[in-house]
Amino acid sequence: MENQNITLFGLPAEKGRWLIIPLGIIILLCLGTVYSWSIFRTPLEKELNISATESLLPFTVLLVVFSILMPITGFYINKFSAKTITMVGGIITGIGYILSGLISSNILTIVITYGIIAGAGVGIAYGMPIAVTARWFPDKKGLAVGLTVIGFGLSPLVTVPIAKTLIENKGVFPTFLIFGIAFTIIITGLSLFLEMPPQDWKPKNWQPNITLTNNNNNQENLLKSPNFYSLWFCYLIGTFVGLSAIGISKQVGQEIINLDEKIATMTVSIFAIFNGLGRPLFGWITDKVKPKNSAIISYVIIIIASILMLNAGEGQIFNYIVAFCLFWLCLGGWLAIAPTITLILFASENYAKNYGIVFTAYGAGALFGTIIAGQIKDSFGSYTNYFYITGGLAILGIILAVFTLKNK
Repeated sequence: MENQNITLFGLPAEKGRWLIIPLGIIILLCLGTVYSWSIFRTPLEKELNISATESLLPFTVLLVVFSILMPITGFYINKFSAKTITMVGGIITGIGYILSGLISSNILTIVITYGIIAGAGVGIAYGMPIAVTARWFPDKKGLAVGLTVIGFGLSPLVTVPIAKTLIENKGVFPTFLIFGIAFTIIITGLSLFLEMPPQDWKPKNWQPNITLTNNNNNQENLLKSPNFYSLWFCYLIGTFVGLSAIGISKQVGQEIINLDEKIATMTVSIFAIFNGLGRPLFGWITDKVKPKNSAIISYVIIIIASILMLNAGEGQIFNYIVAFCLFWLCLGGWLAIAPTITLILFASENYAKNYGIVFTAYGAGALFGTIIAGQIKDSFGSYTNYFYITGGLAILGIILAVFTLKNK
């Protein structure tokens, strides 16, 4: 039964479902402000007199909490509804930002308010717009989901200029407060419109691919497969490099290239475009050249970016911009490569659970990458040596992909 009489936003569902995508983009754009963290670091270091490692801690903790809660909440979508879960996540995210603005007197309180509380909110809400979009677009799942998640990656393009202006005019802590109030209103308001389609609804003239479903039923069990462990470590390397690059982008521009603060801030918005583009680009590449090869391509790009930064110095803006565009591109790429490989190698009916387990590599990459980047800056006085690590890890990733990650 196609239920073509179903309406959405006052339109026939066939047309109204397209409005779900911009709703999801806006929600994820608010949640994706976490990728703008480098804009907050320098003001916090001055206000609280903290080190580079310490200023990365709230960002690191947030990403770890996010990576733990995101897969867990997916199991409760049918019990509590996407609308309710998104609303709860939005309120918790807002509370985390608001408390960061009101009670933060040292780095520990920011780790708790921003890292743990806001991180929990982001983890709870993140998967809901994606799940709703996927249900409304069984015929165009890749396109619709790809368009929706681009909001998270492109968030710094919008939020960095806003944060910069607010920090300059109001201060860093009032900026947290303003963001928290805005995110609470926007996310909770838009969550009211996140409705799942009726269970038997499907687009006109569309039929599921029965052959593909049957093939997937014969695929591997996740935790018993060597492919899982290979994919997990490959994903860890990709997120280790990408998330640490996001956390230090502005600081590298100012400290190594000697950019003016305004220009360094502007470059972060440019990098965000590549983070957003990495998702559909590497999703397409993975479809075309198979899992092993898409991973290798991303690592080769990381090696190129690392070499550019190892040869970068004061005034070498070209090396910096190209390198960090490539780092951000590859992070976005791994957020397409990993779920696509999970779907290809393992049973599709267990996809939500399987990818939730694979996604823990994202948290591990965030934890190790950002801490090590901060430690190198504090130990050597510069981030330059960090790019030996990113290049070396990319070489290790190529070896892992070639010898342990199967193509199917």
